[in-house]
Amino acid sequence: MAAPRTALLAHLQTWRPYTLWYPGLVGLAGATLAGAHPTTGQLTVAWAAPTLGWVAGHYLGDYYDRDLDALSKPQRPIPSGRLSPRAAVATGIGCIVAVAALALWANWRAVAVAAAAMAGIVAYSRVLKGRDLPGNLIRGVLTALTVLFGAMAVQPWPPWRALPFALVFLAHDTASNLVGTLRDVDGDREGGYATVPVRRGLRRATHTAAALYLAAVAVACAATGLVPRDTAGYLVLLSAAALCGAGAFGLLLRSPGHLAPALALRAHAVLVAERLVLAAAVVAAGAGAAPALALLTPLLAVSVITQSRMRSRHEFPAPHLADGGPTLPDPRP
Repeated sequence: MAAPRTALLAHLQTWRPYTLWYPGLVGLAGATLAGAHPTTGQLTVAWAAPTLGWVAGHYLGDYYDRDLDALSKPQRPIPSGRLSPRAAVATGIGCIVAVAALALWANWRAVAVAAAAMAGIVAYSRVLKGRDLPGNLIRGVLTALTVLFGAMAVQPWPPWRALPFALVFLAHDTASNLVGTLRDVDGDREGGYATVPVRRGLRRATHTAAALYLAAVAVACAATGLVPRDTAGYLVLLSAAALCGAGAFGLLLRSPGHLAPALALRAHAVLVAERLVLAAAVVAAGAGAAPALALLTPLLAVSVITQSRMRSRHEFPAPHLADGGPTLPDPRP
C-alpha cells in the first residue's frame, strides 16, 4: 500500500488544499451577481469548473517548473519522483476537458471564457510566469475571467455590474501573485525566471504589489453602489479582507529591502486567507451575508489548517525550514 499512498499524497500536495477553495468561491461570487435565481446545477458548475481549472493549472505549472523545482524545491512531487511528469500532464489535461464539458453543459457561450482561461493557464505556466509584471497580470486576468464565467453559468451574458468586481479580482490577484514571487528570488534567478523582484528588486516589487492591492480595495469600495442585495454584509466582509491585507503588507513594508523567504511566505499565507474573505464579500453582495458566512467559515478553517500543516514543506526544503532560511538582500535597492 506504500506506493498508492505515496502517489495519493503527491496528488494532494499538487492540489494545494489551502488554495483549492478560492476559485470556486469566486465562481459562486460571479453566479450571485447574475441577478437571477440560480439552480443547484448552475451553482455546481460555477464552483466546479473554476476549481478544476485551478487544479489543472497546478499540474501543468508543476510540470513546466520541474527543472526549476529540481534546483530550489526538490521535495516537490515531480522532482522528488513521487509524481511522474506524464501523470501530471495527463491529469491536467483531464481537468481541462472536464472544464470544457461543464461549460458546454451550462452555457455554450461560456466555453469561450473557459477556453480563454485555459489558454491563460498554459501561457502563464509555460511562458509568462517568469516574464516580469505581465506574468503576474495574467494571474489576475484568470480570476477576473472566473467572475465572468460564474455569471455566465447562470445567464447567457454576464451583467454589467459584474465587470467592476472582475476588475477587483484582476488587481487583487496580480498583487497576490506578485507577493508570491518575493520568497523565490534566488531560485528564480538561478532558473532564469525574470520575475519582478529578480529584475527590479524586492523594494520595487513590494511597493508595486501594495499599490495594486490598494487599487483593488478602492475599486471594491467604488462598486458598493452596484451591490444587488446586501450592502452591509458586503462592506463588513470587505473591511475584514482589507484589514487582513493591511496586515500582510505591513509585514512586507517594514523591511522591503531585506526580506527573509519565511516572512514573505507568511505574508502570502495571510493573503491566501484574505482572498477567501474578499470572495465571500462578493458572495454576500449577491446572495446575502448568511450564505456567504456559511461558506466562508469552513473553507477558511480548512485553508488555515492545511496551510499550517503542508505549505512550508511544499515551499522550502527541510534544511531551509530548520533555520528559517536566510535573509535576502535586495539586489536593486
